[in-house]
Amino acid sequence: MRWTDDQLAEYEARRATGAPSVADAPFHAPVEPGHEPVTINMVGVPQGKGRARAFLRAGHISHYTPEKTRTYEGMIRTIAMAEIGNKEPFDCPVEFVMRAVFPVPTSWSSKKRQRALTGEMKPGKKPDLDNIAKAWNDALNGVVYRDDSLICRMTLEKRYGPQALVVVTVRAMP
Repeated sequence: MRWTDDQLAEYEARRATGAPSVADAPFHAPVEPGHEPVTINMVGVPQGKGRARAFLRAGHISHYTPEKTRTYEGMIRTIAMAEIGNKEPFDCPVEFVMRAVFPVPTSWSSKKRQRALTGEMKPGKKPDLDNIAKAWNDALNGVVYRDDSLICRMTLEKRYGPQALVVVTVRAMP
């Protein structure tokens, strides 16, 4: 959408006075029927997508996804199919929100454990947050959304919690 000179002037005037404008509106607009958000919870330690492996056979290089990644993505897909039921996958721009919760190491002192559970300490360890998101994005292809190219906004978080799990919410964008 291209703004007219009048719209641009109104926007600048509102910003100068501190009045709210369309640009300051919240990201979430009313949801159209059939486009309710989908939330998937999967208990277990978050895993990242493993790198594709290469091998040479008969003079040709081939690639494959490691078995651990294929199994993890299959578990995600199964839970997502149960959650989405008979609804069609999103075929519009979507927002992808993911929270990866890691267990607090049992070897930590109670004081350190409490700091981790309150969010004062974050899990700066493997797997990388983007690799966890990639595993989920690929697993939800064709199940929750037609293709992960439809993801236009991502919010990702890694934290400690009392139980290891991953929570993903996918919602249509206005």
